[in-house]
Amino acid sequence: MTSALSITSPLQGTIWQLKVAAGDEVRQGQELIIIESMKMEHPIKAPESGVISMVLIDEAATVVKGEKLIELVPQEISEAVVVDEGKVDANQERADLAEVRDRHAKGYDESRPERVAKRRARNQRTARENIADLVDEDSFVEYGPLVIAPQRRRRELQDLIDNTPADGMVSGVATVNGDLFEPEVAQTVVISYDYMVLAGTQGGQNHRKKDRMFELAERQQLPVVFFTEGGGGRPGDTDGVGFAGLDCLAFAYWGKLSGLVPMIGINSGYCFAGNAAILACCDVIIATEDSYIGMAGPAMIEGGGLGTYHPTEIGPIEVQESNGVVDIRVADEAEGVAVAKKYLSYFQGPLDDWQVPDQDALRHVIPENRKQIYDMRDVIDGLFDVDSVLELRPKWADGMITALARMDGRPVGVIANNPHHLGGAIDAAAADKSARFMQLCEAHGLPIVFLCDTPGFMVGPESEAEGMVRRAGRLFVVGASLSVPFMTIITRKGYGLGAQAMAGGGFKQPIFTVAWPTGEVGGMGLEGAVSLGYRKELEAVEDLAEREVLYEKMVDKMYEHGKAVSAASYFEFDDVIDPADSRKWIMTALRSAPSPENTPRRHRPIDTV
Repeated sequence: MTSALSITSPLQGTIWQLKVAAGDEVRQGQELIIIESMKMEHPIKAPESGVISMVLIDEAATVVKGEKLIELVPQEISEAVVVDEGKVDANQERADLAEVRDRHAKGYDESRPERVAKRRARNQRTARENIADLVDEDSFVEYGPLVIAPQRRRRELQDLIDNTPADGMVSGVATVNGDLFEPEVAQTVVISYDYMVLAGTQGGQNHRKKDRMFELAERQQLPVVFFTEGGGGRPGDTDGVGFAGLDCLAFAYWGKLSGLVPMIGINSGYCFAGNAAILACCDVIIATEDSYIGMAGPAMIEGGGLGTYHPTEIGPIEVQESNGVVDIRVADEAEGVAVAKKYLSYFQGPLDDWQVPDQDALRHVIPENRKQIYDMRDVIDGLFDVDSVLELRPKWADGMITALARMDGRPVGVIANNPHHLGGAIDAAAADKSARFMQLCEAHGLPIVFLCDTPGFMVGPESEAEGMVRRAGRLFVVGASLSVPFMTIITRKGYGLGAQAMAGGGFKQPIFTVAWPTGEVGGMGLEGAVSLGYRKELEAVEDLAEREVLYEKMVDKMYEHGKAVSAASYFEFDDVIDPADSRKWIMTALRSAPSPENTPRRHRPIDTV
């Protein structure tokens, strides 16, 4: 006769359900008892088929681990015994999952056709459309989509679920430019205010979502792309425990990211108050033609007794582009996203494919006549990889050109004087523009190529009224702190303190300083040096025509002494080169310099101006 098996309790708990009695036939795997322990149900199943010979416990009894529960006599059981343990139909959706899907759908554009139609009427896209265009397909993982506005004290829950999905802010992590870079490099935090929810205002919960995403960006060292359209702080939230909300953490967390990770702001439409403050902290601001950006909207301005204005009167694109607030102006959101992807790529690494422009053409960009103007942008386009140049702030501080570019696929920063403006003299705005750009390159490890054609710093009473002294000093302070590789090419003029500023403080500071044959250097401009140094000799010639002839002869003599090939003999800089060899010099410097990851740099925030 087969001996009985003792089935014991695997844990301490209470008999919640006794499903068999003595004499019952059971099959292997059939549930016999359910024990409740720590609010969880633990089924005890038959180890073999057989007959229950004895039940040793009752329902509701407390048992300990190892206690005998049932005696089972093993034997074969007829197939007539049917055991239904509640098998799940894999084709039937669970109710809990259906609820989750429904809640998520509340935030999708398909669930809000009327609001989407309003966006279309303004020729704008939705937050989710912009994100979908930015990120790689199926790569977006959203954080906090089920959050609703903290207004439970004044609105019904279902109303909030239906009308305030994600509390007006879509946020998550995705890959951007995954077709160009490895997924680990392409990981990016993506955030967008949703103007279809309470005009994209900053609510209590979406502040907390920003906290979460900013902390994640800092911890994981991820760049952030932020679509900032919205009306600023929201006064209608009721569920917080504070009063003014000035203790929120989002702005401090956001500002802390400056200089640590790339921060890209994209705006379309209205962007006021708190939304504008978020945008202001970004490394780069990309804005559409229909952008209106200001530190306050109409209501706040009127509330301050400052007058009544329509939103379109506050910070239009023409104003914000010309004053340097907007780095890149674009036609619409589609172009804005495309530019953002290109901008981000410079901080994601080198590209494997590139095309080199005709380098022989560089020999003819600068006229032999030293007074004849030329376009420095032609030099930049001709020097760096084809279609790789992205200029920042082109409509502000015309005396300086700042751009991102590539050299043999490697990203670099470019700072160049613009001889079309004040002859290339560095005025106060140009000093600010280039100093801030140096900080950007330093923060994110981009080498810098300086293209020098300057008669020096701008001088005179009007210039000094702009704070020129302090603003010029920024170039020397920032330049001296650079740890990234930098190099200087003198295309034409390299005079005085301005030329030194275009070389990190002096011609021996860069990895190399070279000049093209059209270069000329000196402690100050040739004409000024003659006027000052030979004033007595010139004034001694009474006939003005003869004086002019003497002046020109002295300038020509000074030029012979200061032209690049002569000045190089004193070894103040490294060589005079064929312009077509410029890329060779740059690439030699880049290859010999330590890689950015092996060059320790202190975390310094990037100036917002």
